[in-house]
Amino acid sequence: MNRSESISKLKSEPFDLLVVGGGITGAGIALDATARGLKTALIEQNDFAYGTSSRSTKLIHGGLRYLKQLEFALVKEVGSERAVIHNLARHLVIPEKMLLPLYESRGLGSTLTSLGLKLYDWLAGVKPEDKRKMLSRKQTLNHEPLLKKEDIKGGAIYAEYRTDDARLTIEVVKTASARGALVANYCEAKEFIYEDGLVSGVKAYDKIADQIFSIAAKSVVNAAGPWVDVLREKDNSKKGKHLHLTKGVHIVLPHEKFPVKQAVYFDVGDGRMIFAIPRQRVTYVGTTDTDYSENIEEVSAQPSDATYLIGAVNSAFCVNLEVKDIESSWAGLRPLINEEGKTASELSRKDEIFESPSGLISIAGGKLTGYRKMAERTVDLVVKNYFDERRLQSCLTGSIHLTDPFFKNTDELKKYKESVVEKLKSLQLQDYADYLIANYGMQTDEILSGIHANEDVEINLAESELEFCLRHEMVLRATDFFVRRTGRLYFDRPRLERIMNRCIEKMATHFNWTSQQTNDQSKEMEKEINRARLLV
Repeated sequence: MNRSESISKLKSEPFDLLVVGGGITGAGIALDATARGLKTALIEQNDFAYGTSSRSTKLIHGGLRYLKQLEFALVKEVGSERAVIHNLARHLVIPEKMLLPLYESRGLGSTLTSLGLKLYDWLAGVKPEDKRKMLSRKQTLNHEPLLKKEDIKGGAIYAEYRTDDARLTIEVVKTASARGALVANYCEAKEFIYEDGLVSGVKAYDKIADQIFSIAAKSVVNAAGPWVDVLREKDNSKKGKHLHLTKGVHIVLPHEKFPVKQAVYFDVGDGRMIFAIPRQRVTYVGTTDTDYSENIEEVSAQPSDATYLIGAVNSAFCVNLEVKDIESSWAGLRPLINEEGKTASELSRKDEIFESPSGLISIAGGKLTGYRKMAERTVDLVVKNYFDERRLQSCLTGSIHLTDPFFKNTDELKKYKESVVEKLKSLQLQDYADYLIANYGMQTDEILSGIHANEDVEINLAESELEFCLRHEMVLRATDFFVRRTGRLYFDRPRLERIMNRCIEKMATHFNWTSQQTNDQSKEMEKEINRARLLV
């Protein structure tokens, strides 16, 4: 992806479709439209996946909780989508068995849980080997010895998938770009352009060049996540239904402080359900679900959020954690559709499309797992409204793999991992194998080719990874690399602090930054670290 070329063409060429919003839904729309033959552009006001799409629970999950709300169609759709997305990116969407403890004094009980999970398996089309398995009390405690024994009466194991939401987004963006979509981050839609009362493009602000320019498009889709209503206001079409933003917070603890053996989905006294998920050297916990009406540009975890999650863990597990044990945290906004009289936890996670009199199409709501189907429905509407359906392909994204080369099956992934471990052993970096493959798949080979054994190999690996991201993933700021391309801020903060200065120096050389610009990047990273540590 070459940003300079994209900006140049955005200024000079008209498009069939302009997508505003570089989260997972916007990226999915750009890929779908491009694959069907539409000349497509995608702009994002910050970095790709800057908002909700880098701040979720990082699960491609089937929506078990939505059975309680009787949203069977939603469970069926996102459940079946898990298998599709796993097939498209096996290295990035990884099967994860989830333990659901059952309690004597709260929850649904064994019979209802068993029936619910059976219905879940059927709706989600779960493979026979992954279908739910009910456990006795002893089996449950064997699966997770850290659970408090009091009140446990049994449990269940069911299937989910974990991912890195920001990595998934960037791979969808890269795939769209490889197929011809023009993409640009740090390019903000300032206002819409109209012809005869119909939207025909946007005036965009290039934050890097500090320049405003026009983009012409036959159709425009607003897929800006929490900013959807901001753009609807610019279009004077924020009428009727509107967004209801809720905040979700996650905390990250060193695994030695919270050494769960496997992922656990447990309920707490107030009826909420919480995930505790081991990931390499840490365990992360979430999420909260509270109404949010403050500045959407500055969303962060608060001490009260952290205290709530720490209390939830301490109540369910044999640990005595404190807020000071938290290594990192993140907070994100869910752009849900407002429903009068419903609390944050009760609001539907279904997506909805709004059409304005100007022709602007906006999509909001939905879940990470359903991004591909959301994109399909949106592009279907664009085609119906603006193009001759007979001349275009139908949706193809169910068979478009998100990296090239890609893993054809699990055995191929396993063999590749073994070869990477062998390569890293000689450098004493074998504990990076899971991280590299989960992030980059077979693209790991290009990163490993840049490591030199006669240097500080850990820093050299980070520099090689940065070089890859600069070349292929439109990294423009330090936060792009450390937060969204690698996840190091959340999941490997000690190593981040060791490599950060060298990587920023490398970026300064690459972009020819002044000393002031370089210092600004360091300060921005320090601010993000402090935010993650609950210090701001």
